Amino acid sequence: MDRIQKPLNKIGAFHLISTGQQSAEQLALIAEKIIDHVDALHLREKSWTDQEMIKAISLLQSKGVPLEKIIVNNRVAVAHIMKTKAVQLTRQSINVSMVKNAYPNLSLGYSIHSVEEAISASNDGADYLLYGHVYETQSKPGLRPKGLERLKKVVHHANIPVLAIGGITPKNTPNIIRAGASGIAVLSGVLLSNDPLEKVFAYKEALRKGGDEYRSDI
Repeated sequence: MDRIQKPLNKIGAFHLISTGQQSAEQLALIAEKIIDHVDALHLREKSWTDQEMIKAISLLQSKGVPLEKIIVNNRVAVAHIMKTKAVQLTRQSINVSMVKNAYPNLSLGYSIHSVEEAISASNDGADYLLYGHVYETQSKPGLRPKGLERLKKVVHHANIPVLAIGGITPKNTPNIIRAGASGIAVLSGVLLSNDPLEKVFAYKEALRKGGDEYRSDI
């Protein structure tokens, strides 16, 4: 199956997603140590108010995390006002095309779970897709993982980069990339580990092993 040929310099191949189990201060301390080695940090904190999200972004900036590496989940206004890398949308968010029309300079990610959603989001103007969960994960107990074959189908039908999420480990990362994904998104595998920096290096090496398509801006 042909791989996506769209350059990755806009979104990068290695994304981290906040876990909802750490304070902004704890997250900032970890991010300060690892941000030079990852492409993006998603703030997926449903319990935070918009003001708390803005304060967290400012705190991350003070620790050396550039805005071009911060992605805000669902909070379109916050992402626009703070000029972050992108906003990550879901089925519960404002329609992709509406956001694209209102904020043409804002990069848009979209979380999907099927081929149909991949096609729809691609046509609506999303810049990249987040697909999962690919493997079993504690964050989705009792839900059957999508698996590599479904990932391949999503990649085949999408005309934009697809990042895989859900149960991603350094061991299975090469298979993710070989299946055609443009990169990975990781939660607890890094941010809740005893040595986040060591884990980051392990994932980066696994990405490189996955194939020549892996490129990093950093």
